[in-house]
Amino acid sequence: MGFLSSLLDIVGFGIGIPFGLLVGFFLFVYSQPKDVQDPDVRPLSELDSSTLMDLLPELPFWVKNPNYDRVDWLNKFILNMWPYLDKAICDTIRSMAQPIFAEYIGMYQIEAIEFEKLSLGTLPPILHGIKVYETNEKELAMEPAIKWAGNPNIILVLKWLPFRITIQLVDLQIFAAPRITLKPLVPTFPCFASLVLSLMEKPHVDFGLKILGGDIMSIPGLYRFVQETIKREVAKLYLWPQTLEIPILDAATGAIKKPVGILHVKVVRALKLLKMDFLGASDPYVKLSLSGERLPAKKTTVKRKNLNPEWNEKFKLIVRDPQAQVLQLYVYDWDKVGAHDKLGMQLVPLKLLTPHETQEFTLDLFKNTNLSDPQQKQRGKIVVELTFDPFKEDHECYSGPLDGYGRKESRISRASDDDTPSGAGLLLVTIQGAEDVEGQRHNNPYAVILFRGEKKKTKMMKKTRDPQWNEEFQFMLEEPPLSEKIHIQVISQRSGIGFRSKESMGHVDIDLTDVVHNGRINHKYHLINSKNGQIHLEIKWKMI
Repeated sequence: MGFLSSLLDIVGFGIGIPFGLLVGFFLFVYSQPKDVQDPDVRPLSELDSSTLMDLLPELPFWVKNPNYDRVDWLNKFILNMWPYLDKAICDTIRSMAQPIFAEYIGMYQIEAIEFEKLSLGTLPPILHGIKVYETNEKELAMEPAIKWAGNPNIILVLKWLPFRITIQLVDLQIFAAPRITLKPLVPTFPCFASLVLSLMEKPHVDFGLKILGGDIMSIPGLYRFVQETIKREVAKLYLWPQTLEIPILDAATGAIKKPVGILHVKVVRALKLLKMDFLGASDPYVKLSLSGERLPAKKTTVKRKNLNPEWNEKFKLIVRDPQAQVLQLYVYDWDKVGAHDKLGMQLVPLKLLTPHETQEFTLDLFKNTNLSDPQQKQRGKIVVELTFDPFKEDHECYSGPLDGYGRKESRISRASDDDTPSGAGLLLVTIQGAEDVEGQRHNNPYAVILFRGEKKKTKMMKKTRDPQWNEEFQFMLEEPPLSEKIHIQVISQRSGIGFRSKESMGHVDIDLTDVVHNGRINHKYHLINSKNGQIHLEIKWKMI
């Protein structure tokens, strides 16, 4: 009986446990608790003020502000790229900090300053929204809302006398709203020449700082002092209108440099020129131009039968890079038939000139540009007077990055209402493009500029209602164009042969008074006699 009882106990235990689990499972799945209620869902407007204030700081910007767009895809991209961005950013920090640390080595008996560990951690910053601006400039401007609660591992070692002092940064939190501008946009990858950063409001920066293992931020009063000091110093450097400009492309490669001044050239005379004609003396004239310019070369008059001609003729050339550009002087012998013979040439680097100072040069003429060739023979001399006059804004307010990074302050040069501008200068008219221009018979638009009897025009764009020209035209004036207007007309021209080959697509007359007083306008104008047409113009006035 004892054996049989034990056997029945084992069988009952083996069957009872699975049966009990099976019954319990079905009861758990198919039974519904009666005390569970659906959550109360209410709109934010019905919440009380205290509950709403608790929730709002945690909401992303794209919820609170309709101007901000949701960028979850960009956060995923940053998350996947963060291990590589971490290394790249840390390498940049090391390279920037090394010369700063080097200045303090040897001072106060400091032997070395170096990073023992430098990592931004595994948690990337999060973008809670981004706002993109549309402007008339050749730029792309955006404002991301950035929050970063990181776990960096940054340890700085200071070797001072026999001591080794470690400074560790922990628990870093940054909340910032920077403005990021990619400008100017250029047709060279990555399609922008520089990246400009500025803060639209003071950032929030919170962190712990351990020195020799002890958190000094726990000292009463020190935490608030450090927070306010950081906000104040960062605001001085990067709070708008202060900017941090990071060059991406070489200006010579990515974008056309803006004019910075005018070179006044006076071709005085030439001496002992070669006799190129078999039966008589040469008929010399001079062509002059600046390197890197596509404009036609300037020419003097032709002096008949003269090997020692005197011209005393003056010319003006637009300078874009006085450190790199060169004045090219070519002396030719004019001929009625065939090509003109070259009598000689010479180069003058503009970096030899002192601004606003007239310098006279007596230059030897040679056959070609290889001036270092000892076998070249002198072909006479030419005498010129040169004066470089930089524009006022470039001469007085010039500041640029020296070592790749630079901080700039945005400035707007405005003349006061009582101060009437005077003096010579350069009027720059850039025709960016047009929108919704439409002809009755064809749409092959080009723009024509009429100013002071001078006519200039852009290239023709075929079969389009939205042409993009991006062409710049220059007018050198002896006085500001006050109370004057510039006439710009958009014309469509038939590509083939036929009657009424041209027709007007609209025009606009721009008063230049505001340009002279403000220095620059950049605006889209509605075309007169056009239904919906607009033209985008940028006009600058630069004074010497």
